[in-house]
Amino acid sequence: MDLMTLNTATQTKETQAQITPNTALELLKKGNERFRKRSHVDRNLLQQVEDTSKGQFPFATVLSCIDSRVSSELIFDQGIGDIFSIRIAGNFINTDILGSMEFACKLAGTKVIVVLGHTACGAVKGACDHAELGNLTSMLAKITPAVDSVKVPSDASLRNSKNIDFVNQVARQNVHMSIENILAQSPVLAEMKKAGEIDIVGGMYDIHTGQVTYL
Repeated sequence: MDLMTLNTATQTKETQAQITPNTALELLKKGNERFRKRSHVDRNLLQQVEDTSKGQFPFATVLSCIDSRVSSELIFDQGIGDIFSIRIAGNFINTDILGSMEFACKLAGTKVIVVLGHTACGAVKGACDHAELGNLTSMLAKITPAVDSVKVPSDASLRNSKNIDFVNQVARQNVHMSIENILAQSPVLAEMKKAGEIDIVGGMYDIHTGQVTYL
């Protein structure tokens, strides 16, 4: 089955079985290309609601930020039943998210995990500024290791949200560290990747262009 057919049809157990990790990533890449070219697939979403009412067979899992501009289904031009979308401010890893990913891959059959950061991320800005506010304080602490690991610039006056280049560097590093945490903290997913059953990749979404660049 060709990529376009896979991208237009509602996913079934049979189509999911045909999709490899490489194919899954290619489907997302083609979807983002369509999004940027304004050539979305014409889907009958209500029909897909009916088609998936007795089961779901998505091909990808995407961890992204809660940012209102970064909806995975839209920027990858996917339909109902195509992807598991996990969202949390700053797209970092915790045990609940790992459990969700293990369900998505080991039990529900998705073939690729994409950790998707984005430019001008508000959560990353907050971590760069060491913001404190209620429960937000402990949440942003999850991103602090990425801030600390970006060594340039060293001038403290440039290591804050006013320096968008620094913010975006931290956002990229946060993606890399999230992938490292997945592999270190989930033996289930690490073994699946080692066996070639899934791939785990990082990407950055540009809020100005709509393009996803893979790291």
